[in-house]
Amino acid sequence: MATTLRDILEAAGRGVFPPADGGVTVVPQHRARDAGVIAFTAHSVVFTDEDPAWVRSALREPGCDPLAAAMNARFLAALLARTGRRTDTIDVLLTAAPLPGGPDPALREVADPGHPRVVRAGGRRDEVRVWRAEGGLLVLGRGVGGRLEVAVEVAAEAGGRGLGRRLVHAARRLSGGEPVWAQVAAGNARSLRAFQAADYVPVGSEALLHT
Repeated sequence: MATTLRDILEAAGRGVFPPADGGVTVVPQHRARDAGVIAFTAHSVVFTDEDPAWVRSALREPGCDPLAAAMNARFLAALLARTGRRTDTIDVLLTAAPLPGGPDPALREVADPGHPRVVRAGGRRDEVRVWRAEGGLLVLGRGVGGRLEVAVEVAAEAGGRGLGRRLVHAARRLSGGEPVWAQVAAGNARSLRAFQAADYVPVGSEALLHT
């Protein structure tokens, strides 16, 4: 099995996942900025620079189902307290293969550091690029483990017309030949439907810990 976070994610992007053996793999952070947990099917990956022995001890706390211990609220709370970090939510993690061809001609790349979506991306991703379309915004940047992550914003007045789906589909043509990743809050059903309609596949869940 791959032994670094980057290796694990690159393999998952090709459809090769950790063994569904109920285990937990603890690996160092790829960057100081990013720590957290990814739960694949019956196998979790904890990426942290904390002592692996402490991680495994915390996972054995009473009340943690072994198959779901790494996403148990008690373990996440202990990890947050140990690292002094914070988290927003547990996201559904999706990925999609790249597509050939150029971007939709309706998209234009811009330098737009002032938009809240872009400001948020700049704090959590590297090499951020931004495209605008009428009623929407597409952001690509390198996030957890160096993977290429997409985020989109659709104006309220442009909703219900399939723009979100078209934007996340366009990201696959802008990826330069590598998989595209997305983190979507589990309760954001509209966004999940848009990604799935653009053939993104859910591969697990992720709790990202921020400084």
